[in-house]
Amino acid sequence: MKNLLWLQGGACGGNTLSVLNASDPDLFTFLFTHNVKLLWHPSLSLDNNITQILNDIISDRLHLDILIFEGTVIMGPNGTGMYDIFAGKPMIEWLRKIATKADYIIAVGSCASFGGIPASEPNPTESTGLQFHKKDCGGFLGKNFKSRKGFPVINLSGCPVHPEWLLTTLLLIIEDKLSQEDLDEFNRPRLFYSTTTQFGCPRQPYFTYKISTKELGHREGCLYFELGCRGPYTRSSCNNILWNNQSSKTRVGTPCMGCTEFDFPSFNFFKTEKNRSGIPKRLPLGVSRGSYVTFSAVAKASAPQFLLRPLVRKGKGDWIE
Repeated sequence: MKNLLWLQGGACGGNTLSVLNASDPDLFTFLFTHNVKLLWHPSLSLDNNITQILNDIISDRLHLDILIFEGTVIMGPNGTGMYDIFAGKPMIEWLRKIATKADYIIAVGSCASFGGIPASEPNPTESTGLQFHKKDCGGFLGKNFKSRKGFPVINLSGCPVHPEWLLTTLLLIIEDKLSQEDLDEFNRPRLFYSTTTQFGCPRQPYFTYKISTKELGHREGCLYFELGCRGPYTRSSCNNILWNNQSSKTRVGTPCMGCTEFDFPSFNFFKTEKNRSGIPKRLPLGVSRGSYVTFSAVAKASAPQFLLRPLVRKGKGDWIE
């Protein structure tokens, strides 16, 4: 049996809600099937025995296989951690000790991975991620930290994380099939973060021929050119592993906000920033400005007529059909 402990720092609880939406299997079936004991969870556990559990882990009376941490590590005020008291102590005191006892540590969500929204300026709670602060490796545990199995903190970024990404990562750990080579430069499993959100997006033909939409919720047109979509340079599998098994932001006409990346949140969520020439300041991943300009001119001139005409007739007041 594997022991799993879920702790929560500066968080909205969105990752907990997300994993409760897991299906085929749901969370509890997964834990039962794979012989995982959930020692404690801030929202799901009925017993108020967390202090005893933490002390037993620290004193090696209880082995901790997997620690999942949701939310930021709150360091304020002035590095004391007193803004986040848990079980009678600053959470950072517990976390510093518990982290050395875990075989694996998973930072679930963008807050735990990179600091997310709470760590954005002016960051009054002095929040940070477990092993990254935005782009910089380090965070609370430091860049050289390794868990008992020799792994860095495994980051599952996203606001929130997709439940299937979490359960699949847990399964790889349980079956001892995860290696460090499976992680990218931000310690995220390549399985979910090696391609961009654009992969699988049904708007890809519109992107290819530079056909834009200026309306949210519309089925046609690409959201990148005017509405701030970050899909072409955000690594996620949101359009390959669909949410609720059926959808994603771009599929319902809402731009990708780049929530799996270290610089989330950005601003101007619904507006594409451009230079004086009208070219988006942030280009698709790996594309040079010269190549983009040349390709755009050719693509626009080559756009097929069936994409230039409305495919869906809209009536007054229509939203996405």
